[in-house]
Amino acid sequence: MSSGRKLGDEAASQLASRATSATAARPINPTKMKTPLINHLHTARLSPAIFCAALVCTLVFSASVLRADETCSSPYLARIDGQEEFVYVWTLGVEGMGDGSDKLVTVDVKPGSPSYGKVVSSSSVDGRNEAHHGGFTDDRRQLWLAGLESSRVFIFDVHTNPAKPKLTKTIDNFADTTGGAVGPHGAYALPGRVLIPCLSNAKDKGGKTALVEYGNDGNYITTHWLPTKEDARGASGAEFADGYGYDARVLPRKNALLTSSFTGWNNYTTDFGKLTADPEAMKHFGNTMVMWDFHARQPKKVFEVPGAPLEIRWAWGDKHNYAFTATALTSKLWLVYADDRGEWQAKEVAPISDVKGGVLPVDISISADDKTLFVDCFGDGKCRVFDVSDPQKPKQIYEKPIGKQVNMVSQSWDGKRLYFTSSLLARWDKQGADNEQFLRGYTWDGKELKPAFDLDFTALKLGRPHHMLFGSTKIGANRTTVASIR
Repeated sequence: MSSGRKLGDEAASQLASRATSATAARPINPTKMKTPLINHLHTARLSPAIFCAALVCTLVFSASVLRADETCSSPYLARIDGQEEFVYVWTLGVEGMGDGSDKLVTVDVKPGSPSYGKVVSSSSVDGRNEAHHGGFTDDRRQLWLAGLESSRVFIFDVHTNPAKPKLTKTIDNFADTTGGAVGPHGAYALPGRVLIPCLSNAKDKGGKTALVEYGNDGNYITTHWLPTKEDARGASGAEFADGYGYDARVLPRKNALLTSSFTGWNNYTTDFGKLTADPEAMKHFGNTMVMWDFHARQPKKVFEVPGAPLEIRWAWGDKHNYAFTATALTSKLWLVYADDRGEWQAKEVAPISDVKGGVLPVDISISADDKTLFVDCFGDGKCRVFDVSDPQKPKQIYEKPIGKQVNMVSQSWDGKRLYFTSSLLARWDKQGADNEQFLRGYTWDGKELKPAFDLDFTALKLGRPHHMLFGSTKIGANRTTVASIR
């Protein structure tokens, strides 16, 4: 990286720390580019000063617009103007139920709408792929949805008709193109591209895996393998490095990319009862998180975080340099934070319930004011709410049974609405009467979750609902318009 490019990138990150509606862009290494970035200035040679001046103007203009969104979205994502109108639900197909295929289900959540809380469209993809997570491109025109088992990625147009997304492209050569990464977990918006954290590899289908980048045009850019003991890639804490992956989230103003870890293809495609009865298989879960230099995509430090740390949620405050995660196998809340010297540390900060054997916490959602953390627990179907106004000392303040099982939670930016889904993995969901499959909407008044609507995905013959994302007909402009300084 040239000094000029690095200076411009750092300046942009400093500007981003003064506004939550904009972020810095990382310089692009032309030697790794497989495709140009669309919707970005990629022909002009811009000085850092010009770039920063343009970005300041963008921030001043956008500050006057009220924007909202799901609180766990990428800071690079164009924001919804006002309240969400749709909830997109990436849903696992079930053999013998409806068409049996994975599908994107669209639910109307517009206040006062005659179809509020009802399905308004459903678009099936080819077969069952273990539908898991997804994410928008930074301009919010596309929704990328991943299949954990097939390693296929389905790209939907959600801009032309947000109420009826349309499948426009399928990436079905993921492993070959990426150099052997498999199990794409989702998609995370970066300027002009998406970051896809993976869970496994094509060689042995264990937990060693990579981060992959694609351009918004659907073409491959590059692969970054997670550090291992054998090849720590210069990171400290190499003695902990296991190469496992799961989530990936960015704090641009600190040039920080944080990743977490789960398990490989061999485990997540195995029946849950069989898996937990196999002592050897249970050894193959991730016990690490990795802090990266985001701009360079260089791992800097490996943290030992035992018990499969899953979702990562960065705080939003401009001086809040920390993120939460929950460990699925040990039922603990962990904090990754910058200490008084600016060094990144990780520590356990609270138990998630005192239930013997744990409650299998699977998803978390932090409020926009960084004061409240919602924790979904698949084991007992409850959402536990923590006061995290002191991030070093979280305190549980409320809990609510959502269903016999519960997995994902999505929260509106104003903190007044939360949505829950039920499915974890096709072979890990509960059996019999406990196998409830739903999307449930709730309101939150700061003290209590109250039901707003309930959709039974089994009765509707849709399948197993997993990840949710918010849609709207009213989308703000991109918050970053320059992808690189050349």
